[in-house]
Amino acid sequence: MADQRPPGASSSFAQAAEEVRAVEFRADLTVREIPAPSGIAPSAIAIAGDVRAEEGAEGVDSPYGTGRLVLLHDPDEPASWNGPWRIVCFAQAPLEPDIGTDPLLADVAWAWLTDALKSRGAAFHSESGTATKTLSKGFGTLAAEGDGAQIELRASWSPEGAIAAHVEAWAELVCMLAGLPPGSEGIAMLGSRRSARG
Repeated sequence: MADQRPPGASSSFAQAAEEVRAVEFRADLTVREIPAPSGIAPSAIAIAGDVRAEEGAEGVDSPYGTGRLVLLHDPDEPASWNGPWRIVCFAQAPLEPDIGTDPLLADVAWAWLTDALKSRGAAFHSESGTATKTLSKGFGTLAAEGDGAQIELRASWSPEGAIAAHVEAWAELVCMLAGLPPGSEGIAMLGSRRSARG
């Protein structure tokens, strides 16, 4: 999928898009390029990642955890961005219900993102976001599924420096929300719950 940019767009965006495409991800995370949203910025590239995606399930969100990242570029520097670049990301994962009731869960999810960025030296500013935890209970024909929980983080920030570091931090966030600490390829999921329900 080609990145979205008008003819004559700056080569800096083309270079940043290639940086996104060149990032190597851990084996537990399957990442693919997806169509970028239009109308937000003159140039954009988007990727999607799924934790332990099943073979042949491309385009279907993983029941373990999933995420999206969009890199936007606008040389007119929108006021809310405080610069020409913006990253918008989404990550969600199912949880065990007892973890979903933790009152600090949303704070922890946000801290995982900012810590992942800082650990990679990915400078950022003008950050914003929401962390949402959802508890669910099945009834009727879904009663057998029992209780469920989910954490979802939506965030955006203005990146500085190498874009690859920001993409790597997002990938770490997606895996950590799914219960996989850094460097845990091949290790059982921690505190996550595989569920077909959203």
